[in-house]
Amino acid sequence: MLGTGSAFAKTYFNTNALIYTDSHTLMLDCGTTAHQSLHRLGKPLSDIDAVLISHIHADHVGGMEELAFRMKFAFGRKPLLFVPEPLAGPLWETSLKGGLLQDEFAALDDYFEVRLLQPGVRTELIPGLAAEPIRTAHIPNKISYSYVLNDDFFYSADLTFHPELLRALVEERGVRTIFHDCQLKPPGAVHTTLKELESLPLHIRERIRLMHYDDTKPQYEGKTGVMTFVEQHERYRF
Repeated sequence: MLGTGSAFAKTYFNTNALIYTDSHTLMLDCGTTAHQSLHRLGKPLSDIDAVLISHIHADHVGGMEELAFRMKFAFGRKPLLFVPEPLAGPLWETSLKGGLLQDEFAALDDYFEVRLLQPGVRTELIPGLAAEPIRTAHIPNKISYSYVLNDDFFYSADLTFHPELLRALVEERGVRTIFHDCQLKPPGAVHTTLKELESLPLHIRERIRLMHYDDTKPQYEGKTGVMTFVEQHERYRF
């Protein structure tokens, strides 16, 4: 995990991740603190083969401009960019165009090898890693996706409480591990709260790890039952 903090956390980096297969490294979201986190870990940006985007808030895409410029002008290559098709236009037009637009560079594919994903369709991104984008509610009128990875791991990105989805993932699809965003204190206007997650049946809660939390996290350690915290700069296997 490059970070596990909320958009406004100061103690923890933005909730972004590196996913390793035997031969490739993919970054899941590239937020404002992603490059600082990579530097802290001693992880060269040139090691990143691909990027997967969930939505266009700055804590998830705020580092994309630096990524694009450094990959193009320092390393002379275009990394793979996986993005759900409905999100590709907004990613360029409302997030990246202002900083990346130049005379000869006027689109996402001038900086990235763009691969459009279809919502609800499982696609192999890199050898050993498949992803299915699931559109989930976050901010009204903002497109946002969560991901099922390799069929049995669910990564929520940011979403409001959706118990029916979690039940279906576990009971019908056999998802074994859930990394879920968690707002520690209510109300949960645009994120799922800890109290809401605590209302889930035990067989679902025991599969949940909590991420995207604020700086009050130490006050809750040891008080979240079977749902434990995802920790930044830790590596997890799935």
